[in-house]
Amino acid sequence: MKAKQTKAPHSALILGASSGIGEAVALQLAAQGCRVILTGRRREALQAIVATDPEHLTALPCDITHPDILERLNAALTTPLDLILLCAGTGDLNQALDYQIEERTNAVNVVGFTRIVGWAYGYLAQQGGGTLAAITSVMGLRGSGSAPSYAASKAYQINYLEGLRQQATQAKLPIQILDLRPGSVRTAMMKGEGHFWIASAEEAATTICRAVQGRGCVQYVTPRWRWIGRILWLLPRGLYAKLGA
Repeated sequence: MKAKQTKAPHSALILGASSGIGEAVALQLAAQGCRVILTGRRREALQAIVATDPEHLTALPCDITHPDILERLNAALTTPLDLILLCAGTGDLNQALDYQIEERTNAVNVVGFTRIVGWAYGYLAQQGGGTLAAITSVMGLRGSGSAPSYAASKAYQINYLEGLRQQATQAKLPIQILDLRPGSVRTAMMKGEGHFWIASAEEAATTICRAVQGRGCVQYVTPRWRWIGRILWLLPRGLYAKLGA
């Protein structure tokens, strides 16, 4: 059962909103009249964003990898949320397989992600519905020799969200589970060379804001990246293994 949200959310929690896509989405939602709670590790960066629109924006400095994150969220949230959006993520090029890089990536993209989306699903189920959205990646569709843990962690996220979507459907809960799959977006997360179809964080945010007002379950960011997604699925393993990804 898909959530029937067809208008801009009135209230939202964005985790990982101190820069990049999360910040851009927060600003666009606030401009539409939505009250947005922004989280992130960098207190000063969050406060600077809130200062641009204190009527609609509120800062809640916190880290999704910290053990007390759920207690802090539960203590701070006192009203229903139309949207919970997880933008927090990390990753780096790591052909040398430096374990510290892999461990850091998995701590955020797997452990932190699992903690947050499980909590968010329960929060929305208890209040009777809403939208749970998360930034995954086109890179989650196949493995990557240049960034193994990043691609693998994004594949984990894609499949985890599908599992939650199945749960919501079987339980007939009006919760929209939205998988947001960016291609190339110009943020601090962009690594390496040879990128194409590069969108600004603002362009990505526009796509996301439209998606959370719809009824879909997967949204490529920007939409033309769905063609790359299809190509990736269709490439034979032998051919894909020869490509630099």
